Amino acid sequence: MIRHVVFFKFKAEASEEQRTKALEALRSLPGKIDFIRHFEVGLDIVRSPRAWDGALVSTFDDFDALGRYATHPDHLPVVEIMKQTCEAIGSVDFEID
Repeated sequence: MIRHVVFFKFKAEASEEQRTKALEALRSLPGKIDFIRHFEVGLDIVRSPRAWDGALVSTFDDFDALGRYATHPDHLPVVEIMKQTCEAIGSVDFEID
């Protein structure tokens, strides 16, 4: 299995409405992409200087499924929304048992 973790930092000028739209877009993906095995989106509650604003944690059966997710036609518009709303986006992907 592959764990896909994405961190995001919103642009300072991103409105609350834009941030909400971005989170809603992310949270809609499991209902559209049936090979997502696990999916969580959350906002940081600690607000330390080193913290990102939020994160997405998802799980896929294998590396092939992660690749299909990356190019899925329902995922690509969400990527664009996040790029428009965020000043930084980082990710890490790793194997899990």
